Amino acid sequence: MNVRRTIRWLVFGILMLSLSAGAFAQIGFGISVSFGPPPIPTYEQPQCPGEGYFWTPGYWAWSDDDGYYWVPGTWVMAPVGMYWTPGYWGWQEGAFLWHDGYWGPQVGFYGGINYGFGYTGEGYYGGEWRGRSFYYNREVVNVRNTRITNVYSRTVIVNNNHVAFNGGQGGVSARPTAEQERFSRERHTEAIAAQRQQAREASHNRALFARENQGRPSIAATARAGDFKSHVVAAREAGGTYRAPNVSPREARVKPGENRKPEANRTGEDRQAARNQQQQAQERRNEQKSNERERAQEQKADQQSERQQAEQQKNEQRNAERERAQQQKSSQQRERQQAEQQKNEQRQRAQEQKASQQRDRQQAEQQRNEQKNAQRQRAQEQKANQQRERQQAQQQKNEQRQEAQLQKQQRQEQRQSTPRAEKPQPQHEQKPQREQKPNKPDKGPGR
Repeated sequence: MNVRRTIRWLVFGILMLSLSAGAFAQIGFGISVSFGPPPIPTYEQPQCPGEGYFWTPGYWAWSDDDGYYWVPGTWVMAPVGMYWTPGYWGWQEGAFLWHDGYWGPQVGFYGGINYGFGYTGEGYYGGEWRGRSFYYNREVVNVRNTRITNVYSRTVIVNNNHVAFNGGQGGVSARPTAEQERFSRERHTEAIAAQRQQAREASHNRALFARENQGRPSIAATARAGDFKSHVVAAREAGGTYRAPNVSPREARVKPGENRKPEANRTGEDRQAARNQQQQAQERRNEQKSNERERAQEQKADQQSERQQAEQQKNEQRNAERERAQQQKSSQQRERQQAEQQKNEQRQRAQEQKASQQRDRQQAEQQRNEQKNAQRQRAQEQKANQQRERQQAQQQKNEQRQEAQLQKQQRQEQRQSTPRAEKPQPQHEQKPQREQKPNKPDKGPGR
């Protein structure tokens, strides 16, 4: 971005040096009309397209065929270090005379007209040059929702006067200061090609003529010069009551001095002022002839500058497209890398999850095996205990049988050793009671 800005300023510097002395002219005086223009309409300012753009306010211009028409305000690329002084209509020598606008190192006198958006009637408060960079006053101009960083805040008091001409009946009464008078005699630069294109486009649009829109144009401002289709702003309302003229546009055209009062009806100061105005008008007409020649040379220089600007714009567009392509390529590469990294992370997480699940299964299997082994061991121990109990029971049974046999044998031996004479009466010997066998456990049906 800084490289592009540096190139742009360098081209403007070369362009300014390449202009010949004939490309500069003093303040020009153009058309004179018998009645003044309609009030300045009320409208919103379009958003600034980018850094380096300067606001040129809308104004009422004149056509001999259809009268006053509105030239929409617009943003243009400003010459470095230059401010735009708007043109204005001023009452002079019995007519309203148009004073051309110009570019210069400071803002001059523009009739005290309140054009808005920093042009309050005297000076300009919408921004300022700081070195080779232009800074915008965001309290006045529309730099919202943009990438412009060269901004500052300064409150400006705005008057609500919408009168579009200086002097005469109902006009603004402002007069130039001594410094503005001195500045008006210096050399300045006329409107650039983009401004002239804006005026030409406006002159071909019927909807912009006052007799059609009643002082409320449908296109009051544009974001870019010459573009009357996209990003245009309509007037919110007319600046005042529109009064249709009672003469045709060609009848309204007058030459300076035609509507002057008779010399006899003037005071000495009026006559002296009239003579001074005549002299100034003659000087201006002479200057105008000289300026016409200079304008022809300037037009040639402007055409060359337009070609250089067009070439510069093409180069900037190519560089911007290359830069965007590189940025897009880098962005796509980063996205691919990020996607690949995400895939790798997902694979790693999946592998870790799989390993964790496998470990869980192994642990579960190990626990089941341990439980089975413990159950088998308990079953074997229980079986062994039961077998030992059976053996002990059988052993007790055998011992009881042996004891019974031994007792029986002893009784037989006693009977044999006893003599028959002395044989006592037989007594019923009570046989030893046989020990009752323990009940076997019920093994259940089918066993």
